[in-house]
Amino acid sequence: MDKALKLKILDLMITSRCMEERLIKMSKSADGFFWLGGPGEEAFNIPLGLLARPGQGLDYDYFHFHYRNGATMLAMGMDPKDEIRQMNNRATDPFSGGRNFCNHYARYEWNVVPVTSTIQTQWLVAPGTARAQKRHGGDGITIVTCGDAGTAEGDFHIGLNWATQPGHESPVLFIITNNQYGISTPYEQVHGTRTLASMGAGYGMEYGEVDGTDVEASYAKLQEVMAYVRKERKPFLLEAHVTRLYGHSSSSGANRVPEGSEQDPIETWLKKLIKQKLITREAYEEKFKAEVQRMNQLLAEVKQEPEPTGDSIYQHIFKEV
Repeated sequence: MDKALKLKILDLMITSRCMEERLIKMSKSADGFFWLGGPGEEAFNIPLGLLARPGQGLDYDYFHFHYRNGATMLAMGMDPKDEIRQMNNRATDPFSGGRNFCNHYARYEWNVVPVTSTIQTQWLVAPGTARAQKRHGGDGITIVTCGDAGTAEGDFHIGLNWATQPGHESPVLFIITNNQYGISTPYEQVHGTRTLASMGAGYGMEYGEVDGTDVEASYAKLQEVMAYVRKERKPFLLEAHVTRLYGHSSSSGANRVPEGSEQDPIETWLKKLIKQKLITREAYEEKFKAEVQRMNQLLAEVKQEPEPTGDSIYQHIFKEV
């Protein structure tokens, strides 16, 4: 990584964290109704977005995200104002026209398939776009994400089975972001396997793990596995070990976990960059403070925008029939 890329990732991490913290505050006021997101996953999700190839059609990557990929969307070019629009249920929300809650993305021009609230359904659908990409040719791949709890759903196994059918292996990058919790249930109370990625062996597919709190490790591993899926046109199951800094969602309070109980990937990355003399803590704190103020200003602007009306109920569908 060169200096510019390292600092760009830090800037995106700051934006992502400040955006999510603004959404959390909105959920605790009259400015929003429900929050769930990905603070603690930035070191993995931002490299994922930077290395992906968004665009429209089979020559580009397809994305089947779950609701913790805000940092990925920012790295792909999303305006944080659009996320605030969705949280505040404004008609200007480009993902749902103000009719869904936060982190439920849908972007046709980027091949971002609509995020759903139901757990793991995206895993079942993803092999379909991958199979279409393989028939089409080129090096576009399908990327699908889930949390560790989703791997207990039947759709998890159906997705792996569809992607590994002999003669029809599909270019899917399956990603599990393991934060060690399924809502309030600890990982060790549900899963008997030490590593979730190893379940890929049962389907004859390549698999691996990465420390998702380490920016450089995540970036390098994603480069490696994306290159494999693009070239071989076969699936790969990757497990990223991440943290959860604000609980499951606003349903569990969305309060910051006690300092030191979970690794903060921004602090880890910042310390590396300070040691490399690429930034000072004072400069970082100024950046963070400015971004907090920007999010406040974006919310003030969004609140002046129109709410959805009844005649718009059939707009913002993903694909016209």
